[in-house]
Amino acid sequence: MPLALLALAIGAFGIGTTEFVIMGLLPEVAADFGVSIPTAGFLVTGYALGVVLGAPLMTMLGTKVSRKRMLMLLMGLFIVGNVVSALAPVFGVMLAGRVVASLAHGAFFGIGSVVAADLVAPHKKAGAIAMMFTGLTVANVVGVPLGTYIGQSTGWRATFLIVAGLGVLGLAGVAKLIPEQPRPEGVRIRHELAAFRNVQVLLAMAMTVLGFGGVFAAITYITPMMTEVAGFADSSVTWLLVLFGLGMVVGNLVGGKYADRALMPLLYVSLGSLALVLALFTLTAHNQVAATVTIFLIGLLGFATVPPLQKRVLDQASGAPTLASAVNIGAFNLGNALSAWLGGIVIAAGLGYAAPNWVGAVLAAAALVLAAVSHQLERRTVTRSRVAAASASYPAAAAPRAAVDHAAARS
Repeated sequence: MPLALLALAIGAFGIGTTEFVIMGLLPEVAADFGVSIPTAGFLVTGYALGVVLGAPLMTMLGTKVSRKRMLMLLMGLFIVGNVVSALAPVFGVMLAGRVVASLAHGAFFGIGSVVAADLVAPHKKAGAIAMMFTGLTVANVVGVPLGTYIGQSTGWRATFLIVAGLGVLGLAGVAKLIPEQPRPEGVRIRHELAAFRNVQVLLAMAMTVLGFGGVFAAITYITPMMTEVAGFADSSVTWLLVLFGLGMVVGNLVGGKYADRALMPLLYVSLGSLALVLALFTLTAHNQVAATVTIFLIGLLGFATVPPLQKRVLDQASGAPTLASAVNIGAFNLGNALSAWLGGIVIAAGLGYAAPNWVGAVLAAAALVLAAVSHQLERRTVTRSRVAAASASYPAAAAPRAAVDHAAARS
């Protein structure tokens, strides 16, 4: 794998850290600004919505410059957003800083996926994409726990300044290691938007929303679930999340390795297993050992779907992959928001803190159904193409034989 992928991974590490570290610092931020915890929660919601909206917006703007330059501009935007958050005098300014930082998220991963895939041979594309996403998964193992500890020990503002420093490191890596690429010729917004008329692109994005949404239906409410249902101490939640992050790392690497060999079979296995594990989590959540194993498996199976889904979008939108790739990153965050909302509904209905696991299982199962539909449509398309090709070649092959038969009849 090219060393340039390291620069993308560093940027992904910083983005992953700033996205998730706020969840562990909400009490400190709320107390500092004198707002309630639910109000502070808008820092999470605002970021997610910023990713969904920023992914297509920033990517369309990026058609005017080279991909390397756009990646550098996105890292600059990320740095500014985190510095604004760290120095914010009032809550509204911090929220604005979070939104500014989030605008870089989707486009960085979307454009970065295209750049990563272009850096390697065709049979290594999914592995290259997975290498970049390794930065995001490692952030959940190292960056988020460490950032939470620093924020709780020395103040949350220090955490966001450190994250801004990670952005500077990522910017330097992109500038130094990513090869200069000319701006893609002939790329037009209308051309990029045309990819969304491809039903396979839309199905892949729907799988992203539902499949990854299944993961976050459970993980969003992991703290009350583990403390109230499994009986863990509050201090244990941190290492449980580290375990979840380790599962994400393993799943991402497995997904990257096998997506290049058998993409659809991998999606069948990962989504089917994820639906089963999430359904079982409603039972295993009542036992500490079983819950620990299940949390690791959810991280592994959930992130095993990321490289194949991202690669499938790139493959199906091969003529104009950049915008579709970025929007698919927004689809991950849309899945997060959808599943968190649905999970909150079942808890509010009095079904208990383990009830969101059923929501996650249903979402993952729905993604599996869409994978089957997508695969079946693809097979039909291939079959029709072969039949059409055979029909087109038949007259040419039959003509000489017809001439011989005609001559024989005359004689």
